[in-house]
Amino acid sequence: MNTRDWPIRAKLTALVVGPVTGLLALWIFATTLTFGPALDLLAARTLLYDLGRPGESVVAELQRERRLSVVQLAGDTALPALAEQRTRTDQAVAELRRRVDGEKLRDAADDLLDTRLDQLVSALDALPAGRGFIDSRKVDRAGAVGLYSGMIGSAFQAFSGMATLPDAELNREALALTALGRSRELLGQADALLAGAVTAGRYAEGEHEQLVRTIENQRFLAENAVADLPPADRAGYQRLTEGEGFVRLRALQDTLVRARDLPAGLDVRAWETSYAAVSQGLRDFELRGADTLAERSVPMAVRILVRLAAAGVLGLLAIVVCVLVALRVGRSLDRRLTGVRTAALEMAEHRLPDVVARLRRGEEVDVAREAPELDHGGDEIGQVGRAFNEVRRTAVQAAVDEVTLRRGLNEVFLNIARRSQGLVHRQLALLDRLERRTEDPDELAGLFQVDHLATRLRRHAEDLVILAGAAPGRGWRNPVAAVDVVRGAISEVESYDRVDVGEVQPTGVLGRAVGDVIHLLAELIENATVFSPPGTRVDVTGRTVPGGYTIEITDRGLGMSPPALAEANRKLSRAPEFDPADSARLGHFVVARLAARHGVRVELRPAVPGGTTAVVLVPSDLVTDEPALGPAMDGAAGPDDRRMAKVTRLATVPRTRAARPGRDRPESAVVPMPAGRTSSVETPSDGDGLPRRVRRRGPVARPRPVAVDNPAYRTPEEARRAMSALQAGTARGRRDGARRDAEPSPPEPPAAPDHPTATERDA
Repeated sequence: MNTRDWPIRAKLTALVVGPVTGLLALWIFATTLTFGPALDLLAARTLLYDLGRPGESVVAELQRERRLSVVQLAGDTALPALAEQRTRTDQAVAELRRRVDGEKLRDAADDLLDTRLDQLVSALDALPAGRGFIDSRKVDRAGAVGLYSGMIGSAFQAFSGMATLPDAELNREALALTALGRSRELLGQADALLAGAVTAGRYAEGEHEQLVRTIENQRFLAENAVADLPPADRAGYQRLTEGEGFVRLRALQDTLVRARDLPAGLDVRAWETSYAAVSQGLRDFELRGADTLAERSVPMAVRILVRLAAAGVLGLLAIVVCVLVALRVGRSLDRRLTGVRTAALEMAEHRLPDVVARLRRGEEVDVAREAPELDHGGDEIGQVGRAFNEVRRTAVQAAVDEVTLRRGLNEVFLNIARRSQGLVHRQLALLDRLERRTEDPDELAGLFQVDHLATRLRRHAEDLVILAGAAPGRGWRNPVAAVDVVRGAISEVESYDRVDVGEVQPTGVLGRAVGDVIHLLAELIENATVFSPPGTRVDVTGRTVPGGYTIEITDRGLGMSPPALAEANRKLSRAPEFDPADSARLGHFVVARLAARHGVRVELRPAVPGGTTAVVLVPSDLVTDEPALGPAMDGAAGPDDRRMAKVTRLATVPRTRAARPGRDRPESAVVPMPAGRTSSVETPSDGDGLPRRVRRRGPVARPRPVAVDNPAYRTPEEARRAMSALQAGTARGRRDGARRDAEPSPPEPPAAPDHPTATERDA
């Protein structure tokens, strides 16, 4: 049985209940062991008066009826005296039955006596049938003697069952009196046998041998019984045997034993007189002895009960004292230990988290007030309490130091990120001016590559801002098409050329969430490209679902194990506090922060047949109708359009098409350019309004470096990147030309930085 996890109260209760239960059981056992003999002594009087006296009367009446039955069988006529005797016997038997059936006798009797009482009643039930056999002379004299002797023997067995007194001396005297009664019964059997022989004038076959055995057994039982009597009772029995009747009866017995035939000169009158005197004397002696035993048992039972009461009261008092002391000590220990436990739990679950939360909110915390001294006494529990006081103070001070350190670390992150952001924004603005002034395709492609690196650097700087707990500065005033949001996210990924945009159903994202959604998607797309083989593709699709808009990013990597997937989804489902020790999944932390800011749900799922799918659910309150494609019809492009064109310049795939980008190219068309210039431009097959610019020649007058006969080899990917950069530049040039045509007088405004100004954010 494991008791380690038991509560303190249960353990203390077990410590108290165990010894107290054992002591109580011992007290009950001792009380029962003493109380039982006392009850037996008190029951001896009940047994004597409810079984001994009625049973002895039945035995006496049966002995008389037996003698008359034998005499009737020895003669030729029925004896009127037998009928009268049977009436007296029936009355005695009825009284005995009434006592045996009573609850008083049965309650006082034990199991052995109950069994012998039932046997006695069964033997007496055979009396009517035996009388019928005697009256019809179906039995001889020996059979009649055996019939009555059997019923009388059952009575004496019941008397022996009464001799179960707890006192050895009293029990020995009771057995001696019962043995004297048996010797008197044998004397009655001899009298019956002799009466039958005298009436018949001779012994029947075997009667003399039976008479001799009966006389010898009677003398043997009498001698053994007298030996167990007290000295006073032995002296009384000795006086009884010295009487005239007893001496004459013994002499007549000796005569009968010596003579094989019935003596001719036997004085039958002397036998009858001596037998009656001896039988009555023995009966009176037995009854007096039984009364004496009953009277002696009562004071002895009272003394036992008094001792039992004294021992029981003292034992019970000791148990009560033990219980009270155990309860008092146990309650004190439980209260003090519970106080220590409550203080520990209150500190761990409420006070310490509250202190940390207040520290993170910037509030001041008093360590002494938050970890007050608790007095738990001077014993071991008090020592534990004092140690816990030190632990509490140390924990609170450690929480203060940790939050202070984390706050300083966040400030460092934020300071570095803001500085980096400022430099990156200035770099992007400079690149934008250089791109506007550069017309050489090679130089323009290089500037676009630098622009891409700066864009990625800006995203990493924003990661520091998010880790510091602040919000990135980028924002849009107007809704942006979902496909442009996806393109913007792809443009911030290093391996953007491995990303395929599939079907993206038309919709728009509110401007206040565009920057964070782009950043969120960029983190997930970059994870997809990093954790998948270089030769595989990453698919991005979008569709409208009940409750918002879903964007799915699927890679073809090895995927994640179910435990790792569950742990990642747990982190993505909430915005945890940044832990510098857990730097293996900073992207997940950034995604979780951005998703929690706008109520976006992100979940990772296993892809089929392999890989991982990131599902981003943009809530319906951030989704609106898709805005118009490209600049306004009047040619005026706003700051949002300029920023969106800048962030999507490397991802110029059509908005919705079935095939992957960069695989099928429509036929190109020659579009006239200003100032006599021409350029081969591809006409988009989907009509999204975004022309694709290819390499062209600059002005004739502009000096060109001498080209080498063998041009440098370019890979298809490098060519595609250069073409994409040129196409984005063409789109920007068209918008700038339309704006200049609409407003010829004012000077060309500088390109807006990616980081919106305060005016733009306020608008």
